This record gives sequence, C-alpha cells and structure tokens, in this order.
Amino acid sequence: MCWLTIDGKEIEAREGDTILETCRANRIPVPTLCFHEAVEPFGACRLCMVEIGHPDWGGWTNLVTACLYPVKDGLIVKTRSRQVVETRKAVLDLLMAQAPAARSVAKLAKGMGVRETSFEVRDPDNKCILCGLCVRVCERIGVTAIATQGRGADKYIGTPFDEAPEDCIGCGACANVCP
Repeated sequence: MCWLTIDGKEIEAREGDTILETCRANRIPVPTLCFHEAVEPFGACRLCMVEIGHPDWGGWTNLVTACLYPVKDGLIVKTRSRQVVETRKAVLDLLMAQAPAARSVAKLAKGMGVRETSFEVRDPDNKCILCGLCVRVCERIGVTAIATQGRGADKYIGTPFDEAPEDCIGCGACANVCP
C-alpha cells in the first residue's frame, strides 16, 4: 500500500494500481474515451491526463496519462489544474476535428466548454476517434480481424487489404466497446 494526494485529499492506494484506477476507486472523475476494463490501458485518447508532482522533485511537475501511470508513495496528483483543463480542451478540440459526428466527444467537449473545433474537419460524418479500442478488443478475443491502417492524417481502422476479413467471427465486440 502507498499514500498519495489527489486534489488535496490524502488517499491510500494499492501498489501497482494506476492513477486512473485509484481515482475511480475514490470517485474522483477523470474523463476517458479509450479506456475499457476488458483490455490493457493504451493511453490513446489522452483525455485522462493529470498533473503529477512529488515532494522530492523540487517543485517539478509533469502531465501523464492516468490510465498508464502507476501510483507511488508521496505522489501529488491534480486532476483539475489549469494545465490539465487546458490540455483536455485542446485534445477535445482535435478530437472534434477528427470525429465531428462522435456523440461521446461532443458530450465531453460541451461539458468542458468547447463548442466547436478550431481545426479543419476532413469528414463531417466521421465517428471514429482512432483510439484503437476496437482493435485491442478484437485482439483480446484472439481474432485480429481489424487493425489500424496507414499513418498520420491517413490513419484509419480497417481490415487487411480493405476486404471482408475471413477471421471475423461476427461477435460485435468491436462495435460494443466503441466510444
């Protein structure tokens, strides 16, 4: 067990747990889109960013993804600092440009006061935020019928050679976990 401070509150956590797990266990809200209990954390959406520091770090702080960063004794976590809020708004701005038709993104953005994206929208009907959750759950099942394709601005989720995958079992897990 270890002790850490989250938003000014002393909290006991299990060694090896992540900041996100500890926050959720203590009902401290941290937004996520790409996190799901069925698969290992990936940190793709970047919405769970929190600010961390430590008494031994001489005032130094850093932003980390709460879903990936393990708790440590003495860690100081801020889930709503100015830097965290501004970073989350910037991420939501980018996600709104990437997937303007995604209701989950629009809901989170509205809650943070982001009404529209400041970036160019390439496909106004796109709902995919490229979090890879569908790919990871497909791999977890042991099928690997879908994968990320391309790079950079041309990245998308697809099937091998963009053809109907022979190994898809039609379970629908990919659609079920999609944010």
